[in-house]
Amino acid sequence: MTNACPPSHRLARRLSRRLSRPVAALSALAVAGLPQLALAAEAAGAPHLDGRQLGAIWVVPFAGILLSIALLPLLTPTVWHHHFGKIAAGWALAFLVPFAALFGVDLAAYELLHTALLEYIPFIVLLTALFTVAGGVRIAGSLVGTPMANTVGLALGTALASVMGTTGASMLLIRPLLRANEHRRHKVHTVVFFIFLVSNVGGSLTPLGDPPLFLGFLKGVDFFWPTVHLFAPMMLVAACLLAIYFALDLYLHTKDPGKHPLIEGVHEREPVRIEGAVNLLLLVAIVGAVLLSGVWHPDAGVTIFHVHVPLETIVSQALLLLITGLSLKLTSAHSRRLNAFTWGPIVEVAKLFAAIFLTIIPAIAILRAGTEGALGAIIAAVNQNGQPVPAAYFWAAGILSSFLDNAPTYLIFFNTAGGDPQVLMKDLAVTLTAISAGAVFMGANSYIGNAPNFMVKAIAEERGVKMPSFFGYMLWSFGILVPLFVLVTWVFFR
Repeated sequence: MTNACPPSHRLARRLSRRLSRPVAALSALAVAGLPQLALAAEAAGAPHLDGRQLGAIWVVPFAGILLSIALLPLLTPTVWHHHFGKIAAGWALAFLVPFAALFGVDLAAYELLHTALLEYIPFIVLLTALFTVAGGVRIAGSLVGTPMANTVGLALGTALASVMGTTGASMLLIRPLLRANEHRRHKVHTVVFFIFLVSNVGGSLTPLGDPPLFLGFLKGVDFFWPTVHLFAPMMLVAACLLAIYFALDLYLHTKDPGKHPLIEGVHEREPVRIEGAVNLLLLVAIVGAVLLSGVWHPDAGVTIFHVHVPLETIVSQALLLLITGLSLKLTSAHSRRLNAFTWGPIVEVAKLFAAIFLTIIPAIAILRAGTEGALGAIIAAVNQNGQPVPAAYFWAAGILSSFLDNAPTYLIFFNTAGGDPQVLMKDLAVTLTAISAGAVFMGANSYIGNAPNFMVKAIAEERGVKMPSFFGYMLWSFGILVPLFVLVTWVFFR
């Protein structure tokens, strides 16, 4: 008999220890400073960041972290691999320290807590739950990545993305797809099209699919409104992408089919089966926990230095953590090992996106300032003679969603178009369709455009796929997606 923990549990404990130190330190700092912060808040009122006070120079740290992600893995791969967390922290401090010096510690503390408690922690908890639960589902048996099988798999993932979210569908299907194509020499294109379709375009039909649409649902947009109005644009883009992928994969497969035991007749075909099926129920539970935070509003919660954390958010995060723990407990450690499950990708995402969430603060504030902000020309360009221009909304929301968080970007243009859901759903339906399609579709333009993009990249690289660099990926997206978006503009938004 032995009391040794299974490897997955030991990894979980290591991850917990790695994450608990900074979390514990931050918590201790918050608790120690809470009385002083509370007194300051009562005396001075809630801090407020006015985007009109910020020049374009405040976007430099955000640009810095993006360029670091893009260039350093190419220029100094060893340094980046061992120190990307420190580099990300350096850019976060490059924003936070000057900001605190010029605008005060109170405002800096408020923005830090607001971002951490309401945006970053919910983001990383949800991503960790999906990563852990989907990583416990193993599709065993004979999987061979033929052009037809790959195309059908991408189509299935595209359909599932609107049901379980782009992140959920991506985490569920990327490992089986990689395993099915292990024998193929050319597989980068498969992962790239997976990001296009499953991680982005497929999530456009329901509020469950992508965060921008969920925000619209919270603002009063009917649940099935995106299903009706985005179905035709989504089908056009998805059909074109699937056709392009099939033709490309067929050519590459003919040129180099690769050696697979089944193809070579070495092994007999095994029936496909699902291991860790309990995780499929846990995926449904995750969807329920996310929906709970959107439809249940008990008017209660905890306020820390003017940052009100609603009770529904707290309960939702607790449920997600519980689901994560249940997945680790109920899933065979052996099955996870065969699934090549490790914590590396989620740790990388947690570190890099902590810096991204902080450095993006001034960019979002400037956009919220509207025409009076440093980026006011973008906001002004979407209306002509007081009337919205759908094509301009599509491209403005899309381009910004390619590099900024697409959820607040959607909300900014939602409000720019009037902010009344009843008017937007009816009289300005084409405008709302353009905003929604731009925010969801163009998240595929870069690795950071949508949360699962970077996660899929990290998992693929861990499995030995040499993914394109930041700019290399954008060559794919600009060469394939941008012409399709021009077609969407011509067909639906001119």
